Amino acid sequence: METLRKKEIMNNKQPIINIAVIAHVDAGKSTLVDALLSQSGVFRENQEVVDCIMDSNDLERERGITIYSKNCSIMYQDIKINIVDTPGHADFSSEVERILKTVDTVVLLVDSSEGPMPQTRFVLNKSLEQGLRPILLINKIDKKDQRAEEVVDMVFDLFVELKANDEQLDFPILYGIAKEGIAIKEMDDEKIDLKPLFETIVDHVGLQDDKSLEPLQMQVSSLAYDDYIGRLGIGKIYSGTIHTGEQVEVCKRDGSFQKAKVNQVFVYRGLSRVEVKEAKAGDIVVVSGMPDISIGETIGEINQVQPMELIEIEEPTLSMNFLVNKSPFAGEVGKFVTTRHLRARLEKELEVNVGMTVEELEDTTDGFKVSGRGELHLSILLENMRREGYEVAVSKPEVIMHRDDAGHLVEPVESVLVSVPDTYSGTVISKLNLRKGRMEGMYSEEGWTKLEFVVPTRGLLGYQNEFINDTHGEGTLVRRFFDFEDHKGDIPQRQNGVLISQFNGETMAYSLFNLSERGELLIRAGVKVYEGMIIGINSRNDDMTVNPTKNKKLTNVRASGSDEALKLIEPREMTLEQALEFINDDELVEITPTDIRIRKKILSELDRKRSNR
Repeated sequence: METLRKKEIMNNKQPIINIAVIAHVDAGKSTLVDALLSQSGVFRENQEVVDCIMDSNDLERERGITIYSKNCSIMYQDIKINIVDTPGHADFSSEVERILKTVDTVVLLVDSSEGPMPQTRFVLNKSLEQGLRPILLINKIDKKDQRAEEVVDMVFDLFVELKANDEQLDFPILYGIAKEGIAIKEMDDEKIDLKPLFETIVDHVGLQDDKSLEPLQMQVSSLAYDDYIGRLGIGKIYSGTIHTGEQVEVCKRDGSFQKAKVNQVFVYRGLSRVEVKEAKAGDIVVVSGMPDISIGETIGEINQVQPMELIEIEEPTLSMNFLVNKSPFAGEVGKFVTTRHLRARLEKELEVNVGMTVEELEDTTDGFKVSGRGELHLSILLENMRREGYEVAVSKPEVIMHRDDAGHLVEPVESVLVSVPDTYSGTVISKLNLRKGRMEGMYSEEGWTKLEFVVPTRGLLGYQNEFINDTHGEGTLVRRFFDFEDHKGDIPQRQNGVLISQFNGETMAYSLFNLSERGELLIRAGVKVYEGMIIGINSRNDDMTVNPTKNKKLTNVRASGSDEALKLIEPREMTLEQALEFINDDELVEITPTDIRIRKKILSELDRKRSNR
């Protein structure tokens, strides 16, 4: 290994290794990447470093999850290691799959007490399908309830179940504490730093053959967008060298060939994207100058393009209507409120978000049907839009149905893993059965029940809030796309009706206090409301129109006890995802930079009655 390394460096060809860090949500991917960056000397001694530095987006920091895959590079003994931090949430699984095509190995992180989770299974399966030989890192071994040895056996069983070959089954095993920057090869080794992980990566992958003198072959695996230079293609150079300003040929998704010019070439150094004159085989690069470049397309030399196998872009499973906001409060706080603004923003999103599709609505010119991989996928877009100053009204999410080869209607179903205290398991089983779920497994240990279900995506819409209430916030529910199955028939919607404001005005504590006996409130006193706006959840199953703006009549008579300050129960404040889950077909979520409101599509009570007839 040492001789090989010296020979490479003497030839002035820097060896490159590409790795991805994959895991279930919250297993410590971003924390591990922080530690790798830190111990490779990327940061200056006096530099202030935040946690999860790769989660650079405001939304990622707030939610504590990785949403967009990101690249960085580190140096270890004159070897350049490109690292890809991947999203762990199932809604972004297609992005993980594309990223895996660019790497030489993956570091699979598994929590030392949780063991393999549903998304662990998905990312590992995709890695094995690509022929990669993973490195297993059992993380968080400092937990009191760690069971590292048992978890290793569980992961091995998962490899066997996923039909790993003999080479893949012979995977290196490390143990670590990512937040402390520690990796060890045996549980009783001295805990110092991540050197054992660096050594394992280099020894496991080895140094690749130099293919920089062969014809150029580069495949685009993800996209980015820059306001100044336009669309950017990101991918790995499999062979050859790419130069700034050179003429190339692109094999498109439809099989046609198109000539293009490379305007700029960027590579990753540390956390920065640096412009270079040329980049060689093995590196992950960013190229500009091709405004219509897309995922899976191959870039090569003119008349010498060797098309690579196309990367499949997974189809959307969920759609929502994005409509111009027409509520009485429209335009009060947002900067971008028209159809033109909405269209321009969605077109910009399509530049980089390949898992999304946008169609114009047939029955109105004021909106678009936007389809994506799941609720989180679309709500992230909406959250980014409201932060940018957009106002938009959104309809209830709808599952996209398909027809199989025989013409039968099929729908997406999801694998659901539930962990709840034994006390609540009966309620959860009953609710999931009502939602056409099929139990696949159930086992109990130390007061907790674990349930495995296969449930239609339709049945899971709106269930998260109910689940939190049913389990008093103690349960966890993890879901991922499983397959398409025959249509399951009607699934019951929300059981409760809503309290709808009858007037425009400002809410009064006096009226809200009286209304709190009728159901759960969604707003506080002193909030502006309009006719048709939903202000609470009715305790019964029908909708009720109420007056939240009514105040107590003032008189000269004072009575002891009747004029004490009113104490209102804290209202339930819904997040964007909760609001989208909550609404019914005749309701909309109004999203502005400062507020998230829920309203009826038809605001007037009289018009609603006419429509219902």
